[in-house]
Amino acid sequence: MNSNMDGRHDLELVLQSRTPVIVIESQDEQRMLDLLQSITIARASQTYTPLFRWTITDGLQRVDIALEPQAINAAPTDVLKHIRAVSKPGLYVLLDFHPFLEDPVHVRLLKDICIRAKDVNRQIVLISHSIKIPQELESFCARFDMALPSEQDRSNIVKKAAKDYMRDNPGARVQVDRKAHELLIQNLAGLTWADTERLARNAIYMDGAITRSDLPDVMQAKYELLNRGGALQFEYDTAQFNDVGGLSRLKSWLQQRRPVFRGDDSASHLDVPKGILLLGVQGCGKSLAAKATAGIFGVPLLRLDFGTIYDKYHGETERKLRESLKTADVMSPCVLWIDEIEKGIAGRGGETGTTQRVLGSFLTWMAERQKKVFVVATANDISELPPELVRKGRFDEIFFVDLPNDEVRASILAIHLANRDQALNNFDLESLTAATTGFSGAEVEQAIVSSLYAAHAQGEPLGTDHILSEITQTRPLSVVMAERISAMRDWASGRTVPCD
Repeated sequence: MNSNMDGRHDLELVLQSRTPVIVIESQDEQRMLDLLQSITIARASQTYTPLFRWTITDGLQRVDIALEPQAINAAPTDVLKHIRAVSKPGLYVLLDFHPFLEDPVHVRLLKDICIRAKDVNRQIVLISHSIKIPQELESFCARFDMALPSEQDRSNIVKKAAKDYMRDNPGARVQVDRKAHELLIQNLAGLTWADTERLARNAIYMDGAITRSDLPDVMQAKYELLNRGGALQFEYDTAQFNDVGGLSRLKSWLQQRRPVFRGDDSASHLDVPKGILLLGVQGCGKSLAAKATAGIFGVPLLRLDFGTIYDKYHGETERKLRESLKTADVMSPCVLWIDEIEKGIAGRGGETGTTQRVLGSFLTWMAERQKKVFVVATANDISELPPELVRKGRFDEIFFVDLPNDEVRASILAIHLANRDQALNNFDLESLTAATTGFSGAEVEQAIVSSLYAAHAQGEPLGTDHILSEITQTRPLSVVMAERISAMRDWASGRTVPCD
């Protein structure tokens, strides 16, 4: 039985149902104990139920009144035998009992307790970060999910943290930037009560203020709390990607949709953009386009690495994907970049069953997601992509990133020279642009990098001749893989939108 419930009232209803075992997966252990204690105190006027807490370190301890722990009942087998033998009502909270649920003796003892629960009002509450219930016990269990703090709850938590700061620093007042305050409350969404309180406190206690400078640290800490599987990479400061060479048509398309994605009230009647698929030649800027998308939208960038998701154990791959997508939902608004998506959802030899389940989970998430997560999927080989992914409606648009034209190559040359502190008026950009015909952006950059090494070895400042020398020694991908690139262009013509 799964209960998607929230708050003290709903937990009280589960307790009143007399279900023998209540399962609570939560990191907020102390909050759940406080909640259970407040419920038992409130029910004292009706039928008083003693509250016990067990840990492997302290044993069994009654907590509704101050009594010492019973070290004699510290062993898991001993505490279960004790609970089974007791003939009086009691609520027994077992903390971090999950490793002991694999022992057949413990399963049988728990089943005995459950079967006799109708005669004696004994309930067991299992609290841990993750709990897998054996099949023999499923019918005796109810799961309770504690709701995460609402927007009003988060506002109250921030307010309390500010009051605590002023109490700890007499005479001080918390300086508040109104917009930063709103964004802080928004960015704390999706965290547990304890984590929300800690991050809010850290943001205020750092400098006694709530300002825009607090937000990157809050988002970084939030990402680290959520991304325990390590399949996502996170980048908060994406503004620097806003100004990249080329991609003029893609940039214009994104700029039109930015107000809607950012929640502009004047565009509330328009559908929120879902995502784009970027196809193209290797090294021509698909990765940069994904980063530029986050920069234009002004939101964090999450990169999903399919290579870290695939696991040899049955079901683990799908679980990691669900957790990664859930993290993206909680980190919204954000851009989710899936690089070389064909490697993650195309056929993987003997793993085709897993691959199909991964694809199904991903497509379901894309169809049903409510959060503002803009997907940018990049691919080098359209033939490897399943048709159900590229059909109309999955993505808002499919863009093709071709080899850069003269204007874009000139821009790329200027950007990479400027990034390496080279004065542009020292170079013949027109000659360099002509010489790099057929070069990808990555190949243009590499020519500059190699020529810098060559100039340094010769003890000379970098000049046009050094770069031209490197260019003439390079066989670009457009030459080495001419047939494949030609086929890709033919497929993209009429099916995709050029980025430039």
